Amino acid sequence: MSMQGPRQGSLADTRIRIASDGDRARATTLSASAATDGSRSAREAADRAAAAFPWWSELGPGERRRRLMAAADLIEARAPDFLDAMADEIGATRQWVDFNISLAACMLREAASLTTQIAGTIIPSDRPGLTAMGTRQPVGVVLGIAPWNAPVVLAVRAVAMPLACGNTAVLKASEICPRTHRLVGAVLSQAGIDKGALQVVTNDPAEASQVMEELVGHPAIRRVNFTGSTRVGRLVAEVAARHLKPVLLELGGKAPLLVLDDADLDEAAAAAAFGAFMNQGQICMSTERLVVDDRVADAFAEKIARKAALLLAGNPRNGQVPLGPVVGFDAIDRLDGIVKDAVTKGATILAGGRIDGTFMDATVIDHVTPNMRIYTEECFGPVVAMIRVHGDEEAIRVANDTEYGLSSAVFSRDLQRAMRVARRIEAGICHINGPTVADEPQMPFGGMKASGHGRFGGAAVVEEFTELRWITFGGDRRSYPI
Repeated sequence: MSMQGPRQGSLADTRIRIASDGDRARATTLSASAATDGSRSAREAADRAAAAFPWWSELGPGERRRRLMAAADLIEARAPDFLDAMADEIGATRQWVDFNISLAACMLREAASLTTQIAGTIIPSDRPGLTAMGTRQPVGVVLGIAPWNAPVVLAVRAVAMPLACGNTAVLKASEICPRTHRLVGAVLSQAGIDKGALQVVTNDPAEASQVMEELVGHPAIRRVNFTGSTRVGRLVAEVAARHLKPVLLELGGKAPLLVLDDADLDEAAAAAAFGAFMNQGQICMSTERLVVDDRVADAFAEKIARKAALLLAGNPRNGQVPLGPVVGFDAIDRLDGIVKDAVTKGATILAGGRIDGTFMDATVIDHVTPNMRIYTEECFGPVVAMIRVHGDEEAIRVANDTEYGLSSAVFSRDLQRAMRVARRIEAGICHINGPTVADEPQMPFGGMKASGHGRFGGAAVVEEFTELRWITFGGDRRSYPI
């Protein structure tokens, strides 16, 4: 079923050494950044962001917009640097780096466009002559905690809208890709988001929990946003709750792609392969479950297997490859265990299964049942489960039979039928006749259940990073009872 290759000399070995290199993780950063080897420096970063809040929040929206637009241009101009950093730290393919650069630049431009859209309302009052307003204003310092898997996109998302709203920001970098996240900070500093307005905090892996608690608990931090695993998200939420701080969470997923019996199977297979295997399946929205009506299951299985067989893993340093390595040996061992568990319990491998070091080919597992680990556990790798069902009701039940609820998809030639199914899927996102992996900066992005709460993206995110206040003035002279 799998070939466990040697664990020395691969790209992943180099990447793991880099990610755990204390000297590099603690290196001095550029003016936008604050390196940390512990809680003291994390506190200092929050202090610097708090000191910068008055000048940044008082900048006019047009000036904030100009600087964010400049940052978008610089992100694109520094693409070669990001390519080198992401290949070095996470083994990213060229396609994945290009996607990160393009979407991050769009996110910065979308944030820039919203600087003049942070509006309040006039609210009718019962008091004669009184003007009452609901106004939105920046909250102070926002902490963004970003993961490694889409390092440019998710670092930018963590700070762009907070900055657009007039807040200053602290970005806690991932221990796996500190170089990439420091580069994001350097680019934004070069664009004029400087003088302490953005701080980038790095730390050794052993310090992660301590630094997170120190930052979340810092009095200057008024909002927290976290993207990452559900396990760590719960810890962040617990710490934030102790300090009564709002937290925006975008967590794990187990995205289903439903193939109804009238679906265009070629389109469904192409979308499924993209959604399941882009970036080695290491995306929160990755397709993890193919929920297929048994009347078309055999035909669909043949198509997805044929597609997956072409998606072989290789070293992105050696040229264009469809898949690179997964993040490390712990991930490979877990994926290998999940596949073996499924096969032992009666599943079959339609494609893939080969493992060599941290490289794993695109793998499709058919005849998956609820007693298998792959049915419930988030894989976060190039493995997708196929579950055969009979009819729409069973498809909906299986789609919702998970603690997660981030993304989903439905394939059907009947739009009304697909809409009825989509409305009943318990996920924050559903795409009809499209892949589960999709993102646009202006869309309300977020999940349900154990996939988190709150929404990144577009106008919806303004509510996350501003304070709504009631302010009044005027009114007739009044008398008081005492």
